[in-house]
Amino acid sequence: MVVTTYTDIDAGDTVWRFDTDFLQSRWTCIWGRGCKGIESEVNTENGRGCCSLGAELDGIDEALNLSAAAAMTPQHLFEHHAEAALHGVFADDSKTATRVVDGACIFLNRPGFAGGAGCSLQLAAAYFDEPIAQWKPSVCWQLPVKVDWEMGDDDVEVATVRGWTRQDWGDHGSKMAWCCTESADAYIGEEPVVDSLRQELTHIVGQAVYVRLKNSLAQSS
Repeated sequence: MVVTTYTDIDAGDTVWRFDTDFLQSRWTCIWGRGCKGIESEVNTENGRGCCSLGAELDGIDEALNLSAAAAMTPQHLFEHHAEAALHGVFADDSKTATRVVDGACIFLNRPGFAGGAGCSLQLAAAYFDEPIAQWKPSVCWQLPVKVDWEMGDDDVEVATVRGWTRQDWGDHGSKMAWCCTESADAYIGEEPVVDSLRQELTHIVGQAVYVRLKNSLAQSS
């Protein structure tokens, strides 16, 4: 049985619990470098990665932000720009998810696209030199970081920060041929997750908590 080690940071109204093993691991995204996707069969060639399902959105504010981001994304960086302009970027009128076009999220540029393969929103963020959290849906820029919220003692929220698992994909998780956080193939990064995902973690927990986390991990290593 694998026992998970946690590092707790008490921030007053929230206690942050960090999966120490994952944050100190060398996990890294290997999209375009052998990523096998999240479909029922392994595929390292179609470039869909974890975008096959589209992205679930976290409320109307995120949907509105995504609409604005889509409108601002330069056409030369957005393969499905014309499709988005014609039919929109949402799966339906509820605006709770992005549309799937030809087997993947409408924002995913396919291999060979002149403007660059990969997420058009991420390319746009780089183009404008802005944080990806301002452009991509939260579920996308946070992946593979997952935050579980629960109410602890004395009405203090406990937020557990860990790596995604197959179960976090819901029913789809049982159908996936591969999950990157379960495979040694993806643990080839040059630096630990706490450093490689510094921008994402700081956006989630705040600069002060991130600094305390780094100091705590440095003392325990």
